[in-house]
Amino acid sequence: MATVDEVRNVLEKMAGKVAKKSDELNLEDDFERTLAVEVTDLGQAFSAKLAGGKLTDLLDGDAADAEVRIIIGSDDLIALSKKELKPAKAFLTGKVKIKASVKDLAKLRKALKVD
Repeated sequence: MATVDEVRNVLEKMAGKVAKKSDELNLEDDFERTLAVEVTDLGQAFSAKLAGGKLTDLLDGDAADAEVRIIIGSDDLIALSKKELKPAKAFLTGKVKIKASVKDLAKLRKALKVD
């Protein structure tokens, strides 16, 4: 099991990768969403804002009003970040669950696939 600090570091790196890909995301200027990441085995949650194609304000703690909720185990999150686990396989096998509207999922597909 990964530690809270390891998970936080991975999420910070992912936020940086999303920022680098912001031009490719083609999101409307007014597209803003609150994201929550629940790390099931650590009993820890993180929240962030997606605005202007950038993922910012990564904070410890849940955002109850999050429009996008990602539920994942710490080891699976680490494996995704190291490309040891493919996002599609993680989703199809239930290792990662994403709760969001279909419209948001379509818009966020590229942002959530940070390779």
